[in-house]
Amino acid sequence: MIRLTHAPNSGLNGSVNVPGDKSISHRALMFGAIANGTTVIKNFLTSDDVLHTMQVFRDLGVNIEQNGRMVTVYGKGINNFSAPQQPLDMGNSGTSTRLLMGLLSKQPFDMSIIGDDSLSKRPMVRVSDPLAKMGANIQLTSNGTLPGVIKTNNQLLGITYVMPVASAQVKSAILLAGIQAEGETCIIEKNPSRDHTERMLKQFGGKISVQDGIIKVSRQLSLKGQCINVPSDISSAAFFLVAGLITPNSKLTIKNVGINPTRDGIIKILTRMGAKIIIDKLDSDGEPVADLTVTTQELKGIEITAEDIPSAVDELPIIALAATQAKGDTIISGAEELRVKETDRIATVVSELRKVGAQIDELPDGMIIHGGTALKVVNDSALLLSHGDHRIAMMNAVAALITTGDVVLEGEDAMSVSYPGFLEDLSEVMK
Repeated sequence: MIRLTHAPNSGLNGSVNVPGDKSISHRALMFGAIANGTTVIKNFLTSDDVLHTMQVFRDLGVNIEQNGRMVTVYGKGINNFSAPQQPLDMGNSGTSTRLLMGLLSKQPFDMSIIGDDSLSKRPMVRVSDPLAKMGANIQLTSNGTLPGVIKTNNQLLGITYVMPVASAQVKSAILLAGIQAEGETCIIEKNPSRDHTERMLKQFGGKISVQDGIIKVSRQLSLKGQCINVPSDISSAAFFLVAGLITPNSKLTIKNVGINPTRDGIIKILTRMGAKIIIDKLDSDGEPVADLTVTTQELKGIEITAEDIPSAVDELPIIALAATQAKGDTIISGAEELRVKETDRIATVVSELRKVGAQIDELPDGMIIHGGTALKVVNDSALLLSHGDHRIAMMNAVAALITTGDVVLEGEDAMSVSYPGFLEDLSEVMK
């Protein structure tokens, strides 16, 4: 439990380098492990979630060396893993679990998979069902959750699968099975989700067709190790973007941020809310990157619908906070996916921001945020909870910057899931 800090009258100023992208760090480890040869990952995110992915591959016999934010993976090829001597522990990482269910669905031995209490409540059937159609045998609890077992399997068959909802994790699991399957695997997306898996497969020498929402892969016999430069995580940068916009007298630059067009929903949404974000694009041989600069600005309420959700789903909690300071109402709908994140992020966003005076109505698939509300605590003190969710914890820390009265946060350790050192970086721009 810690006491959160109110921003100084001089605001937030300076620049910040947020950690490497979590989604890309996960995938770089996975492709590095199944490739032939050595993969070097630079600006690797050393967060709890990604370190669980790393340990899974070590348990499967992959040699991985780490020196700070530099990681070297000595690939074994997809057919040369060793049987693990203990259950594969996914910790709190839904990305690890869902993607590895696909990647490990054709191995000559059983693998038990487990997670922490929070992960063990999250649905996995939407991944196991399409994988079962491909021939995978994944056993889950009667509720479709962990713990589970990826059973021995020697054959996968390509399928055509229409995505019922936009989900990069489900799509990626199918693709990672598809590159091991006989025949062609075709995925049809109604709304695009983040495309890091597609991009990285190409970077490792794989073949994939992406056109008009139709993604096709076939069996890939040999991928080659690469050097991967991981950009700063736009989901982490989002907290500083919003902090700079809503905290008086602020000017912040967030450096080297990944601006993949399937992930830049936070920029598009804030721009629609009236924010002027300076985007200084940088040279890159991989994912597109840029320095992003914001200053304190007046925002306006907007409607955020299902089409907006896939490219900004992880940023919706901090967007909700921004909306409390906008002029007019912001309506978020079509965001049922938030119900099955690390927490029910609709319920937790509403409950936590209400504690500091925000006026928010909960909807089954989103929320209505009544803007123009000065945040303040009741009786001079408020106890905010992370609920074990890193993004809720960081949202609370940013809310405290503009809240009148003492704000205490319980469960701040959750931030280490994606952003170890968040509070330290935040304090640096308050000096």
